[in-house]
Amino acid sequence: MKYADFKNKDIKELQKMAEDLKIKLGKFRFELANKTLKNFDQLGQTKKDIARVLTALKILSTKS
Repeated sequence: MKYADFKNKDIKELQKMAEDLKIKLGKFRFELANKTLKNFDQLGQTKKDIARVLTALKILSTKS
């Protein structure tokens, strides 16, 4: 995901997206612990997506 995908969303949508991504990251970590994770790049990509969403939330909250 790119930042451009987030800048047109409101705060509630971004909060929901961050929550969903954190749940997804937890599932990936569980799969990693059980050695069933196939694509390890998903962990890093999900972490980056969470950081992007949180950054977009911070920017929106400072504008208000």
